[in-house]
Amino acid sequence: MTTKAAITKQFIIETSAPIFNKHGYAATSLSTLTKVTGLTKGAIYGNFENKEDLAIQAFNYNIGGVFRAIRHQVDLKENSVDKLLAIVDFYKDYLEYSKKHGGCPIINVGVDANNQNTKLLQHVRNIIQKIHVYIRDIIELGKQKGEIQSNISSTDWAIRIDSMIQGATFMAGTMNDARYLHEMSNQLHEIVMKQIKI
Repeated sequence: MTTKAAITKQFIIETSAPIFNKHGYAATSLSTLTKVTGLTKGAIYGNFENKEDLAIQAFNYNIGGVFRAIRHQVDLKENSVDKLLAIVDFYKDYLEYSKKHGGCPIINVGVDANNQNTKLLQHVRNIIQKIHVYIRDIIELGKQKGEIQSNISSTDWAIRIDSMIQGATFMAGTMNDARYLHEMSNQLHEIVMKQIKI
């Protein structure tokens, strides 16, 4: 049974997550959080160690939503090549998806925390590494199943694919233009089919 305290904590995380994501750690004040949640400072800090703890949990909540959406698309596919392309296709329409949540949490928090909040930045770096492992594992499985070329480096390709995605995501968000994501998607489709797929 979920306790009232757990429900309140989850409510605070869900309500503050888009605020932190959109405005950044420093620009998100406690008074803003009390206003959007309708709770007192004591009620908010009674559920978290401090503002940094809340910001980290809000980031984890935001990125969790992205991961669930990606995995849903990937899990629908059987072939490893199709799984890779499902990730690419998810990001093709990512600009509109991310706008609903205040932008891309990896880019927003990564840029905001760099040189300002070491602990928060480390959480972003950990997520990036998890993404690389996720893509790498799909490629490795494809190699084992004879769907992907056996002589390619799974780790190197995971980094390349994610770097292209994140670069296009940054440009699309900054320029408010989905063409960057569409071009990335088209190029990665071609790369996967010509350089990765058997």
